[in-house]
Amino acid sequence: MKTTVKSFLELPTQELYAALQLRSEVFVVEQDCVYQDLDGKDQKAIHILGYEKDQLVAYTRIFKPGDYFEQFSIGRVVVSPQHRGKFYGQEIMKASLAFAKAENYPIVKISAQCYLNKFYTDLGFILTGEKYLEDGIPHQAMIMEF
Repeated sequence: MKTTVKSFLELPTQELYAALQLRSEVFVVEQDCVYQDLDGKDQKAIHILGYEKDQLVAYTRIFKPGDYFEQFSIGRVVVSPQHRGKFYGQEIMKASLAFAKAENYPIVKISAQCYLNKFYTDLGFILTGEKYLEDGIPHQAMIMEF
């Protein structure tokens, strides 16, 4: 998988559409969760896109400190259902974490779906705070310090 990093304004229409389509396929349809994915935050985000050939197969959006959380944060972590089992989730997260390291952000915060706690702890994240519901799905705040 090849990853690219782009600001919102650097995203061509086709790439933006592919990212929004993938997010909707997983977060709205697969997870059967009615929520407002287009939340007005994409414009501030940095978008990490993972491609297999010309097809978007993984994605995250990241925020610099203060744009979402007080710390640098990663969200909307998604892998295409057709491409799971290829470790693309780990790859897209490692690319996102590499961006944080390169920009000298010492702490990364995520709001993780609880069923993925092992995935994130295996990457080095630590559970913080209480579990909570976000859009009807159990979540847990997690952090990583470099």
